[in-house]
Amino acid sequence: MSAFDNLPLVIEPAELAARLNADDLILLDLSSAARYADGHIAGARWVDAKRTQRGQPPAPGLLPEPAQLEALFADIGHRADATYVVYDDEGGPWAGRFIWLLDVIGHPRHHFLNGGLQAWVADGLELSQAEPAVTRTEVSLTLSDTPTATCDYLQARLGDDDLAIWDVRSADEYTGAKLNSARGGHIPGAVHFEWTAAMDPQRGMRIRSDIDDILQGLGITPDKEVITHCQTHRRSGLSYVVAKALGYPRVKAYAGSWSEWGNRPDTPIER
Repeated sequence: MSAFDNLPLVIEPAELAARLNADDLILLDLSSAARYADGHIAGARWVDAKRTQRGQPPAPGLLPEPAQLEALFADIGHRADATYVVYDDEGGPWAGRFIWLLDVIGHPRHHFLNGGLQAWVADGLELSQAEPAVTRTEVSLTLSDTPTATCDYLQARLGDDDLAIWDVRSADEYTGAKLNSARGGHIPGAVHFEWTAAMDPQRGMRIRSDIDDILQGLGITPDKEVITHCQTHRRSGLSYVVAKALGYPRVKAYAGSWSEWGNRPDTPIER
């Protein structure tokens, strides 16, 4: 029995504050090192967000190698019975990417802090500068392909009626006016809705309360498989969580994202 039982994927600061002393809690902060040092939620373990990506061009956002993932989770002190709560200081992109990693390793007990550090501070909750002691654990992981769309998988699905591609990059990236890869534009059929537009700055950068209506109006609907991406699957970490939190049954992240798609010569592009 956990204090986090029956809570949804996305939880509020007050719900976390009431459970900070839970024995099964592993609380992760994916903010910058400087922001973490300035103040973080008590008990939070800092994770270098760069370790959640492979970091190798031309597609640095790909899933790390299994040995890299095992080292990351060993350093965190991963336990099979742990309940993870994850946050960052940007409204959720890195935290969302870490939720995706937890899905990849098949760890079901996890939560995303709505609004992250901004919402915590906006709600008047205290911060700490104390770093918790972490006991490194031995970790052996089994990885699942289900949460991830590869480039080949996405190409094979293009044009299918039950597919929704959610591009969360900026408008200029989507149109190709701004180049971050060899070629600019977007994946054919992709729907553009920038990741920052999913957050409500008046509510501590929480996910917008009307996000379900917005997505369905764009054709990103629960009956479709939703594949979300950005340039490196950082920004799309938030959209991955949003779709999952809304109960969409088929959600994948394209971890290669535009850094892979836009740098390959054989991928179709629209402008």
